[in-house]
Amino acid sequence: MKNLIACIASLLLVSCGATVNYDYDKQTDFLHYKSYNYFPTIESGLSELDNQRIIKAADSILQQSGFVKTENPQFYINFFSKEFVSNSRNTIGVGVGSSGRNTGIGVSGGIPIGGRTVSQKLTIDFIDAIKDALFWQAVVESEFKERTSPSKKQQHYYNALQKAFKNYPPK
Repeated sequence: MKNLIACIASLLLVSCGATVNYDYDKQTDFLHYKSYNYFPTIESGLSELDNQRIIKAADSILQQSGFVKTENPQFYINFFSKEFVSNSRNTIGVGVGSSGRNTGIGVSGGIPIGGRTVSQKLTIDFIDAIKDALFWQAVVESEFKERTSPSKKQQHYYNALQKAFKNYPPK
C-alpha cells in the first residue's frame, strides 16, 4: 500500500512539471558546435529581468556541459515567449439542493483558490552563426503562479532550461 501511494505521488509530481518538444535538422553535425552567444537582438516578449534570468540559467547549464560563451560563436541562441494568464483551476465547490419524488433542484458553484496562473510557452532556437540557419529548437510549456518571487522565477527558468537542454545534442 505504501508503494502504491508513493507511485501515485511521484506521478503527480512528474506530471506537474514542464513539457518539452524538440525539432532539429537531421543533417547537422551537432558535435561541431562548442561555442555560443545570444542573438544580438532578442525580442522575447518578457521583461528584462526575466531575460536576464533565462540567460543566467542557460549560461550555467551550457557551461556545465562544456560549451564556451564567446564573442565569435559557432551558434547563437534566441528565445521568445508567449504567456497566458488564467484563473486558478483549483476550486472549492459549494452546492445546495433538494429532491423529492423524482424531481430535483440543485445549485452549485466553484470559488477559485490559489491565485492566477501564468501558462508560458518558451521557445529556444539555436542558430548557426555562419549559415544564419536554425538547426535546433526546443519549446518548453510550463506554468507558475502570477505572483511568484524572483528567486522562485529563477528556479523555474533554470528547471525549464535544464529540461530543454537535457536532450541536446539529439541522438
